[in-house]
Amino acid sequence: MNLQEIREERQKWMTWKNIAPLREAIEKLPNIDTKVELGDVVALACKDEVDADLIENTARMMMPWRKGPFNLFGLFIDTEWKSNIKYNLLRPHFNLKDKKVADIGCNNGYYLFRMQEDAPKKLVGFDPSSLYKTQFDFINHFAKTEIVYELLGVEHLPFYEEKFDLIFCLGVLYHRSDPVSMLKELYKGLENKGEVILDTFYIEGEEEIALTPKESYSKIPNIYFVPTISALKNWCMRAGFASFEILETSLTSQDEQRKTEWIEGQSLEDFLDPDDSSKTIEGYPSPRRVYVKLIKERNGKK
Repeated sequence: MNLQEIREERQKWMTWKNIAPLREAIEKLPNIDTKVELGDVVALACKDEVDADLIENTARMMMPWRKGPFNLFGLFIDTEWKSNIKYNLLRPHFNLKDKKVADIGCNNGYYLFRMQEDAPKKLVGFDPSSLYKTQFDFINHFAKTEIVYELLGVEHLPFYEEKFDLIFCLGVLYHRSDPVSMLKELYKGLENKGEVILDTFYIEGEEEIALTPKESYSKIPNIYFVPTISALKNWCMRAGFASFEILETSLTSQDEQRKTEWIEGQSLEDFLDPDDSSKTIEGYPSPRRVYVKLIKERNGKK
């Protein structure tokens, strides 16, 4: 199946019975002359009066809201993740001006909306979730950006129509059962001397090893490997990258990830041992993240 056939097949996901009412709700939204304000909160504003109940009801239909926050004409969507914390941590380490940029696992596009501040040449989001695509379309109905949203995954990068100068891959690697193969897919999606900004869980230690959770990690079932930083570096080198630079490390806190009225179910406070927050509910080390920059080639050499 070629890329266009995959796109056509996945577009049918938008007609699923749980998604179709959300798509119909977007079609009923008014066209408004909107000003987009970019900052920690991605905010939409306008001079005219808006139907606040319609905006809120539509937004609530699309719960849970994971990444953000957003402010839609005065409606504050307090998302589970304060994604501005991660974005502000990474922003000093990249330059987007006039570059083709991809965000793998882009969720509802919060980071992509923020990236417009830095005048990239093109922004493309990849995420196979029909719900997150619908949340993006809801925001973009008013924002009217030129961001391209693809219902595709990292596995489609090697045969995507174009290569990227910079790829963001934040919180995806640990969901893959073959992390080295995924890193190779990122490598193949880059232009020569292209860069990847990568974020993943890690465990502390000097050994070149990885934790392999038995059933779940922090109540997340599809976590396959949590490496030490040394092991992660080995994976990246085996995938072909010429450079591995540690940008930051952080311990995930309840200031960054927590329950709000805009999600359903549990959040970080439920994922940790109630008697010892240094451990997950399963007894593993609590989630730590490492942020690294990978370069495909340096000075024309791998």
